[in-house]
Amino acid sequence: MRFLVLGGTRFLGRHLVDAAVERGHTVTTFTRGKSRTHEHPAVLPLGGDRDPSKGAGLAALSSGEWDAAFDLSGYVPRVVDASCELLASRVRRYLFVSTLSVYADTSRPGTTEDAPRAPLPDPATEDVSAHYGALKAACEDRVVARYGPRATVVRPGLIVGPHDPTDRFPYWVARFTQPHVLGERDDEAAVPAPPGRPIQIIDARDLAQWMVTLAERDVAGTYNAVSPRGEFTMEGFVDALLQCAARDGVGPTPVWIEPDVLKKSGVEPWTELPLWLPDEPEYGGFFSVDETRARETGLVARPLADTIADTAAWLGGKWRPEAWQHVLSVERERRLVAVQADRG
Repeated sequence: MRFLVLGGTRFLGRHLVDAAVERGHTVTTFTRGKSRTHEHPAVLPLGGDRDPSKGAGLAALSSGEWDAAFDLSGYVPRVVDASCELLASRVRRYLFVSTLSVYADTSRPGTTEDAPRAPLPDPATEDVSAHYGALKAACEDRVVARYGPRATVVRPGLIVGPHDPTDRFPYWVARFTQPHVLGERDDEAAVPAPPGRPIQIIDARDLAQWMVTLAERDVAGTYNAVSPRGEFTMEGFVDALLQCAARDGVGPTPVWIEPDVLKKSGVEPWTELPLWLPDEPEYGGFFSVDETRARETGLVARPLADTIADTAAWLGGKWRPEAWQHVLSVERERRLVAVQADRG
């Protein structure tokens, strides 16, 4: 099959291209040229900009036909609509990667794909940082309006694994298996309690393989793309981290920090302490969405231990200057551990 990937060089995109090529497909990537592209005879790199008002815009995509287009880099409805319109008659299926953040209410476990989505307060806004979820929901609408039954919408939660450019999952892997890359760290690591709190993630490679399958089978619909609800917990995650660290004879002692200690200390949720969200009603179901539809179409989540080990190998004990900028400093982590210890 012939695939077009809007993006395709950094994280999910690179795994998607790898999966497609491994399964015998030809791939065209369309990027701004800021990251290295795949060097493979089955991959044709094209350059431009998603925004038609910038530079050459979408000119490189003015010709060509594809069995499926994977939109990995659409955040603004106007921009997404431009590619949808340009490709509508030349792409059989359009797969748009959205987010679980589109949902208006994640306070209850079991959110399905039919749940209400967040509305845009101003249809003209393009402020992604302020209205990320609502803008993604509006992008979904543009895709469905253009492609109808030829549209597929994928809503991942936290995407993890090798080549993750964020601090979120790699922070935990580094903290337990390669703490030296975070600077001078103590032997006690602050971990958000309670241990039984559920988490949902998806390895980028599992997501990529499944998306290729959806394209191969020409599958329509909207899907929550996460690990099975209730399968992973923070305690299970920490245990897997410790097991990986033990292979190299390293690893700190986890200290479970109570939610009220984290809140009173002003810890920034999700950023300073990745994977932690406050114990508040609005987040009650964020890590417990219903993934039944995706699972029934073939999405499989690999064991946490495998993702951790592969991420650790990718990190390789090397300092990444672009990372670790927002996570807990050694001083703040030390204070959290001390406060928790004072509680006995």
